[in-house]
Amino acid sequence: MNDVSMSPESVSEPVAAVAAAPQAAPQPDSAKRRAIVFLNLAHAIDHFVLLIFPAVVIGLEVVYRRPYAEMIALSTAAFVAFGAFSIPAGWLADRWSRRNMMAVFYFGCAISLVAAGFAPTPFWLAAAMCGLGMFAAIYHPVGMAMLIDVSKARPRTLAFNGVCGNLGVTFAAGISTTLAAWIDWRAAFLVPAAICAATGIAYLALVPDDCHRIGKRSTTANVVLSPRAAATMFACYVAISLAGGLTFNTALIALPKLVDERAGDGLPLVVVGWLATGIFLCGALAQLAMGRLIERLPPHLLFAAVATVQLAGVVWAGYASGAALIMALAVAIGGIYAQVTVGDIVIARYTADAWRGRVYAVRYFLTFITSGIAVQLIAQLYGRGGFDLVLAAIALTGFVMMAGVYVMAAAVNGAEVAHRAAGVAE
Repeated sequence: MNDVSMSPESVSEPVAAVAAAPQAAPQPDSAKRRAIVFLNLAHAIDHFVLLIFPAVVIGLEVVYRRPYAEMIALSTAAFVAFGAFSIPAGWLADRWSRRNMMAVFYFGCAISLVAAGFAPTPFWLAAAMCGLGMFAAIYHPVGMAMLIDVSKARPRTLAFNGVCGNLGVTFAAGISTTLAAWIDWRAAFLVPAAICAATGIAYLALVPDDCHRIGKRSTTANVVLSPRAAATMFACYVAISLAGGLTFNTALIALPKLVDERAGDGLPLVVVGWLATGIFLCGALAQLAMGRLIERLPPHLLFAAVATVQLAGVVWAGYASGAALIMALAVAIGGIYAQVTVGDIVIARYTADAWRGRVYAVRYFLTFITSGIAVQLIAQLYGRGGFDLVLAAIALTGFVMMAGVYVMAAAVNGAEVAHRAAGVAE
């Protein structure tokens, strides 16, 4: 067994050396802390702004005199762009500047939100939402690569960043509908736009440029894989990202209705909403727990364990109702959010910093492009067999993801053993 009572320097050995290659003059700690704060804010903003429209769309039916089905379809381009533009964003950041690309994220989201708030017709609203998806796509491939570089892949930092994104999802609907009710539907877009712009200005003023580091980033991963193991890992990650994205998006979109239908008869809508919020917060707690566990356990084995817990929670939810359903969903959502955090760290461990942005771009392209598929999947399966069929489909995608993680873990295990042996020898 591995000894888990290690010194503070060796406790985080599995992940702490991800970016420890020769670089340009290091940034001072204060600059790194400021960058981490802005990246955490960006993660929350990223998920928040994309969920404004689904929250206020009911009121827009009256404004634009269009039915709900037609109005909600206007957000399709935003979610497609959110996945599709991950790849060019990651490529450009690796070749230009991660810091400057994050500035584009802040100001691009602000401009798109203003355009949505003043959109005179549904066409212009759809165009504004597409722009929002395009700029929001910057965060995951660029922000994650920058965060891992700045934090030296410190697990607790990455876990807290995941929680920030979770909170953006959790509070988007409540804050957006409150602004629309208290002020006007336009305020739901314009207030976050002002926050994005102000944060972007502060970001440019307080976070130093990194253009001088282009070409000086490490081209060697922390744990170097053989060509065969690297090819196996890449192939597995394609399956993991697609199946994991379908599991993630389908479960999150279906959860409120599932709670409403199976948690108890006649529950008020507000109770359903807060139960769903509580379940999502379990995902945040799971991410914080991962930040500590990754410091003590090999990431690839922890990834396999989390994928197993995720599948167990989904299968349990398929047979549960009432209070047992809430517990099953808490386990499932905990596993779903935890695997995102662990998966990001696993990628960082086996990918050199020089092209990490592009690797994250592919991962998040595959993950987020499934959001549109998830909506259609729920509609079709629910119409034919209710939530029994929906949960069966989620369990199937969860199983495919788990199988991919198992194969990936087996492929990299030899390199991990050799890496630990080399560390002991030193």
